[in-house]
Amino acid sequence: MGGQLGNVVFVIWRESVEALLVIGILNAWLVHQQAESSRGRLFLWAGVVAGLLVAVILGAALVLFGEALPDDAQQAYQTAAVLIAAALIVQMVFWMRRHGRTLKRDLETSLQDAADRSNWWGVFILALIAVAREGSETVVFLYGTLAAARSGAVLAPFAVVLFGFGLALGTYYLLQLGGRFLSWRVFFRVTEIMLLFLAASLLLTGVDNLIELGVLPSLSGRLWDTSAILPDSGLVGGLVGALTGYRARPDLMQLLVYGLYWGVMCWALFWPRPVAKAA
Repeated sequence: MGGQLGNVVFVIWRESVEALLVIGILNAWLVHQQAESSRGRLFLWAGVVAGLLVAVILGAALVLFGEALPDDAQQAYQTAAVLIAAALIVQMVFWMRRHGRTLKRDLETSLQDAADRSNWWGVFILALIAVAREGSETVVFLYGTLAAARSGAVLAPFAVVLFGFGLALGTYYLLQLGGRFLSWRVFFRVTEIMLLFLAASLLLTGVDNLIELGVLPSLSGRLWDTSAILPDSGLVGGLVGALTGYRARPDLMQLLVYGLYWGVMCWALFWPRPVAKAA
């Protein structure tokens, strides 16, 4: 469970920093407006609170629905949650790679449109959507991560959540110092690699569950055993396994899925795209 709690801290840290970035951009733009900036900020923070409520409601719905299922259906439900969480992590990484450079400009353009029409509800909706998106992704990630732990615990200990958010506040402060200690580019590049490893770990957990449910074959017995060097349980091995998908005794299906996953990720990340020629 220690490795899964490490994943919880990482997910809350990463997603909270991204949410703080969005809120910071919106708030900074409004502060620099001379007319009705205080009114706009009121709608902004109301939208932030509403977005957090949406995420909390989603989390409660996931937990209550899972607990209402019969025991024989809970593993299938948790398997689906794990695989959806893995897919969302990959989607989020590539979304940020496409939109990260223009995120500030896009948000400020949307705010300017709302201000020009004196439509402060547009500011509310913009903040709500931004925070609800980050919060909902975090909820799904956390549910999938803790479902992968198979410990029966669905909600992370409150202290772990607070630690992850406190770490995010400290990181955001360093990033706002202008790159003297840590740049946004380095932050996103390092954490996107960590997120892809986390997605690989969740994907393998989902595959393990599908094998247990009889949906997928294992295709072989254990191909090798490195548990004498680094077991995938215990403090260190459990943390490595939870963060990367490491298996000390993999079977062929696990190996094929892991290799295919990283093959697709490397192709998507590094394969050169054709440049459209100007007419």
